[in-house]
Amino acid sequence: MADNTKDTKEDIKAPKPAANLQIKTPKGTRDWHGPDMLLREQLFQTVSDVFKRHGGTPLDTPVFELREILAGKYGEDSKLIYDLQDQGGELCSLRYDLTVPFARWLAMTSTQQVKRYHIAKVYRRDQPAIARGRMREFHQCDFDIAGVYDPMIPDAEILRIIVEVFDALKLGITIKLNHRKILDGLFAVAGVPAEKIRTISSAVDKLDKMPWADVKKEMVEEKGLPEEVADKIGVYVQNAGNITDIINYIKADADLPTNDDIKAGIHDMELLAAYLEALEVTDKVSFDLSLARGLDYYTGLIFEVINKPEPVADGDKKKKSKKDDPASQVGSIAAGGRYDNLVGMYGKKQIPCVGISFGIDRIFTILKARGENDIKKREVDVFVMAFGGGKDFDGLLVERMKIARQLWNAGIRAEYMAKAKPKLQAQFKAAEGTPLGVILGEEELKAGQVRLKKLDQGQGQKDEGNLVPIENLAEEVQKLLL
Repeated sequence: MADNTKDTKEDIKAPKPAANLQIKTPKGTRDWHGPDMLLREQLFQTVSDVFKRHGGTPLDTPVFELREILAGKYGEDSKLIYDLQDQGGELCSLRYDLTVPFARWLAMTSTQQVKRYHIAKVYRRDQPAIARGRMREFHQCDFDIAGVYDPMIPDAEILRIIVEVFDALKLGITIKLNHRKILDGLFAVAGVPAEKIRTISSAVDKLDKMPWADVKKEMVEEKGLPEEVADKIGVYVQNAGNITDIINYIKADADLPTNDDIKAGIHDMELLAAYLEALEVTDKVSFDLSLARGLDYYTGLIFEVINKPEPVADGDKKKKSKKDDPASQVGSIAAGGRYDNLVGMYGKKQIPCVGISFGIDRIFTILKARGENDIKKREVDVFVMAFGGGKDFDGLLVERMKIARQLWNAGIRAEYMAKAKPKLQAQFKAAEGTPLGVILGEEELKAGQVRLKKLDQGQGQKDEGNLVPIENLAEEVQKLLL
């Protein structure tokens, strides 16, 4: 019987590229590889180590949710949600954050108390600025404490977690705090109608990006707020300082202390001040009455983390201006707050929660631009090479493979050139950026030895290395890597 399964050259045709195809990633996204990917993985590790230290357990949820699960949770930012095309089944959208999926999960399970962390991508149809870490697809690292506890104790621990993460990354920060009840009370005392509080809150939230005159214009001309009410809001929200000073400012006002929401908020903030002192967080926080956080589900403490720009010495021309400093351009690098009513929107039970979300892509932008972090970016610790001469030299490929396998078995990152007879100069070039080299020679191998040396010692410094027994190589490498 004839074999008809073989294709002729005429049968196999490569697909033709589409006319005028532009090969690129979608707007607001990027590919990750090499040193960037390693730096990001180290960031994930640093953050998750802190999460685990505080008793966090991991959770993962689908990248898309039912559209009705996400609806009505994000205020004016709801327009940034990516809706998926109707495929004749359930209407779904890509997740906007990790908080709402967590609340949905809590409502579906019997969980009453949990410390959960979640590291995953989220999606927002925002105007991207990749150089400043503002993306449409980006990672968030969330830690939330769910359950009934005494007031402000979990909130204080969340703020302590923030400090530990950025201390580990050696980044200076300020944690801006406010309380949703205090903010709502300020609006009520100023004369904002109840139905306009959320939309006015969204306008105030822009004060970190816009001058007060522009925010006032939006409130009056776009949102229909009387000018005298806007002026009164301006008096209040342009105050920031330490917790004690802002509490005293509120108490000294003739009208603010009589509002029930403000009374409750002040009580919470006084408790928080005592706890933050015990946890050594006080010097990192600023009580900022302009902080609003536009998401509708927040009910209590809200916070936002900004990176403190590095001080620029007088006459230091090498330092970037504030305009060019990524710390000044990326905006907030973490944010969160208390949301006591979100879980109850999905079922009968109500579980209070408080949490923080770290913007890994923005943090990455700052660390990479500064180049002064201690995160290791190298991909390989040891490069295995062969040295020899003469026409009979075979490149020692099999021997290089055996040495690499020995190092891999010991958990050491090692590489060798994928060439049978590589030139020594080419091997050293391929090893650039690698701290250690293992050099194989025919005579040394006969004696059961290889030469271990430090690479990239700097200009004028040479290291001939040391001969070490092959059976002790992994141990000697690990000593040098410490």
